[in-house]
Amino acid sequence: MLEKILETVCGKNGEEPKIDGKKIKGTLVLNKKNVMDSIDVCASFLDRVHELFGKGVSLQLISAVHGDSENGSRGKLGKTVFLENWISKVTSLSAEDEVTFNVTFEWDESIGVPGAFIIRNHHHSQFYLKTVTLEDVPGHDKLHFVCNSWVYPAHRYTYDRVFFVNKTYLPFDTPEPLRLYREEELINLRGNGSGMLKEWDRVYDYSFYNDLGSPEKGQDHERPVLGGSEYPYPRRGRTGRRPNKKDPESESRLPLLNLNIYVPRDERFSQVKFSDFIAYALKSLGQVLVPEIKSIFDKTFNEFDTFQDVLKLYEGGSGIKLPDGHCLAKLRECVPWELLRELLRSDGEKFLKFPVPDVIKEDKTAWRTDTEFAREMLSGVNPVLIRRLEEFPPTSKLDLETYGNQNSSITGEHIEKNMNGLTIYDAIKQNKLFILDHHDALMPYLERINKNTNTRTYATRTLLLLQDDGTLKPLAIELSLPNFQNKEQGAISRVFTPAEHGIEGSIWQLAKAYASINDSGYHQLISHWLNTHAVIEPFVIATNRQLSVLHPIYKLLHPHFRDTMYINALARQILINAGGILETTVYPGQYSMEMSSFIYKNWNFTEQALPADLFKRGVAVPDPSQRNGLRLLIEDYPYAVDGLEIWSAIKDWVEEYCSIYYHSDDIVQGDSELQSWWKELREEGHGDLKNKPWWPKMQTRDDLMETCTIVIWVATALHAAVNFGQYPYAGYLPNRPTVSRRLIPEQGTPEYAELESDPDLAFLKTITAQFQTLLGISLIEILSRHSTDEIYLGQRDSPEWTADIIPKQAFERFSGKLVNIEERITRRNSDKRLKNRVGPVNVAYTLLYPNTSDYSRSGGLTGKGIPNSISI
Repeated sequence: MLEKILETVCGKNGEEPKIDGKKIKGTLVLNKKNVMDSIDVCASFLDRVHELFGKGVSLQLISAVHGDSENGSRGKLGKTVFLENWISKVTSLSAEDEVTFNVTFEWDESIGVPGAFIIRNHHHSQFYLKTVTLEDVPGHDKLHFVCNSWVYPAHRYTYDRVFFVNKTYLPFDTPEPLRLYREEELINLRGNGSGMLKEWDRVYDYSFYNDLGSPEKGQDHERPVLGGSEYPYPRRGRTGRRPNKKDPESESRLPLLNLNIYVPRDERFSQVKFSDFIAYALKSLGQVLVPEIKSIFDKTFNEFDTFQDVLKLYEGGSGIKLPDGHCLAKLRECVPWELLRELLRSDGEKFLKFPVPDVIKEDKTAWRTDTEFAREMLSGVNPVLIRRLEEFPPTSKLDLETYGNQNSSITGEHIEKNMNGLTIYDAIKQNKLFILDHHDALMPYLERINKNTNTRTYATRTLLLLQDDGTLKPLAIELSLPNFQNKEQGAISRVFTPAEHGIEGSIWQLAKAYASINDSGYHQLISHWLNTHAVIEPFVIATNRQLSVLHPIYKLLHPHFRDTMYINALARQILINAGGILETTVYPGQYSMEMSSFIYKNWNFTEQALPADLFKRGVAVPDPSQRNGLRLLIEDYPYAVDGLEIWSAIKDWVEEYCSIYYHSDDIVQGDSELQSWWKELREEGHGDLKNKPWWPKMQTRDDLMETCTIVIWVATALHAAVNFGQYPYAGYLPNRPTVSRRLIPEQGTPEYAELESDPDLAFLKTITAQFQTLLGISLIEILSRHSTDEIYLGQRDSPEWTADIIPKQAFERFSGKLVNIEERITRRNSDKRLKNRVGPVNVAYTLLYPNTSDYSRSGGLTGKGIPNSISI
C-alpha cells in the first residue's frame, strides 16, 4: 500500500507523475534470430549482452493528427519506450516460433491518435517484426500495424525504421503529420542507384540481365546482356555487384553454391519456405558435377535401354542400382554429402527414386496415344499456345529476305484423308482446324542450335481437327530444318501423318516427340519463365519504389509479389545462367535466354488478359451474351473454361476494390504515386517496350482496373497453370522430352534399321539422355511442389491486412466466389461427357483449382492450388 502511495505522489522510479496521462498497451509479435538462422552462432548471446548494457529495442509512437512545427510538421513523437524481458524470452531452434512482447506507451492529447511508430533495434542481430497491436487508444478499440519486415540493428540504417497503421490513404488524403514520413520511406526504398547492396539494405532498383554469363571462364561461358536495344528484356532487381574483370558490361557472379544473392531482405523466403526449397538447391548443385558424374557413369548409365528402365526411377520400381563400392567412393569425393544423401534417398539402395508422375499412375502407355498428345495442348502443362488455323497452308511471319520462304509445305493431300469427310475449306469455315506452331519461334535459332550444341531437332507445326465429341485429332506434323546451303530457298520440310503400325507408326511417334520437345522448351523459357517470372519482377520493383504501403493499390497488389524477386534471383544463379540447369536440360542450350529475348520483342501487356489472349489465338469469338463477352470455339477447353471463371472473379474483386477509393477518372489522374508508378513501370521496368502503343494510359478507372486484373492474373492463375503441372506431366520425360539428340533416320542407315527392329530403343536414344533426365526431373519435382507455408488466392497472411471494413467485405465475397468455382471444377471433372477434363491417362484437370478451402497447408505435389504469387 505504501509503495502505491509513493508511486502516486512521486511517480514510478522517481518520475514526475502524469495525473491526466493514459496508458496504451501494445503487443509485439516477432521472430527472434536464432542459432539455426545463419552462421552467426553468437546472435542470441550478444543480444543478451546488449540488453545488459541498455541497448535494447525501443519504440516511439507518431501522431497522425498533431504535427511538430520544429520537425517539419511531421507527426509529434511520443515518449521512447523499450521492450522488456527480451532475455527471458528463450530463443527456440524452430524457425517460425513467434515471441510476444508487451509494452506500455504513455499517451496524452498532444499525441492524439497514433498513425505510425519508429522502432530502433540496438541489438547485435536482426529480428522479424510481424505485427504490433495497440489497445485502448482513445476513440479506437485497437490499432493494428501489419509489419512483416526484418529490422536490422539501427547502425545499419541512415534513417529511422517507420511502420504505418493498417489504414489506407491516397497520397492527397494522407494526414498531414504522416505525409513526410510516407514520402521519405519511398525515397529510402529507392536508394541512390550506386554501390554494392548488402542484406540489410532495403533498396529496390533496376538492372539489366547482365549476370548470366561468366566470361572469365572462356567464350563458351559468355552470354549477351539482356536488356537494351539489341536484346530487349524486362528488368531485374539491382544487386550492385562489381563488374566482371573480363567484360565490364557484365556483372560478376557469386560462387555457384552461394545462394545469398541480394534482394531486399523482406523479399527473401521465410525459414519454412527456404527449408522446403533446400532440396531444390542441393539438386541444382548437379550442374557443377556433370563432368564428374558422367566420367563415372558413362559406360553403363548413359542410356535408358527400355521404357521399363525409365519406370525404375519411380517409387515402386526396382530402381537403378548403385555403382560398386569403388565408384561410390569416387562419387563421394566429388559430390557433397548433403547432395549425395538427397540423391540416395532414405533407403540408401536406389539412385534417384522419384514419386510416380500422374501421367503414368493409372496407365503406363496411354501418354503415347494421339488423343492424349492432343488433349495436353488444352489441359496439360502448356495449354496457352494452341490457336485456330484461319488460313491454309500455315504461313510464316519471319522476314522473307532474312530467312527465305518459311511457309508451311503441308498440303490438302496430307490431311484431308483424316478429316472425317470434311474439306479444308469446310473445316476452316466451321472453326475446326487448329495448330500448335513452334516454327517461327525456333527457326531463327535452329541453325546455331543444331551446329553448336548437342541437340539435333526441328522447328515444328502440328495441325489438329476438332471432332464432334470435343476432342482434338492430330492430322499432320511438319518438321522443318534451315537450308544451310541456300537460305534464300527457305526451310527444308517433311510432313508426317498419323500411323499406328510398322515403321510409319514408329516415325509418327518420333514426330510427336519432336513437337513435344519444341513445346517443352517454349513452355519453360517463354510460357513459364518469361511470361510470368520475368515480366512480373518490374512490377514488384516499381510498386515498392513508388507506392507507399498506405496506398490502396499497394495493398491490393503486394500480396501477389511474395518471394518473386528471390526465386528469380536464385534462377539467375543456378538455372538460367551459362551452363545452368536450364541450358543443360532444354534443347536451345546456350541460346535459351537469347531466344526468350527474341520473343519478348512481341510481348504485349494487354494481351496477357485471358480474354484478350483467347481472342488473339482465335480460340474464342465475341459473344456479348456470355459472362466475359466471348464464346469458346473448343467448348471443352479446361484451361480456358476454368481460367475464365478465375479471371472473372479476380476482375470483379479488383473492380469492387478500386471503386472504393477511385470514384472518378479525375482521382486516377490526380494520384501522384500511381502516375509515378505507371510511368516508371513502362519507362524503366519494361523500358525496351516503352514506346509500344498498347500500354494502358492510366487516365481512367478502367485503365487502372484492367492493369491490376492482368497483374494479379499473371502472378496467380497463369503461373499456377504453367508451373504446377510440370511434374505430373513432365516428370515422366518420354511424355515431355526436352532434348532430341538425332534427326529422323534415313533409309539405309543403321539408325533406320534400329528403328525398324527396336523402335522403343530408337525412341529413347533420340530423346533426352539419362543424366539430363535425372537432372531435369529433379528440378521440376521441386518446382511443382507447394510450400507448406503457401498462401493461396483468396487468402491473406493476416486478417488485419486493412482496417477498412468495406474492402474486407469485398475480399470475403471474392473468397466465396473461389470456393464456388472449386465446386464447379470438381463437377466438371466428374462429367464423362467432357473428354478433355481427364483423358486417356485419367488425370483430372485441377491446376486452376484455387484451393481456398484447404487450410492444412501440407504442401507437396498436389497438382492443384493457385498460390497468391510467383514464389517457386
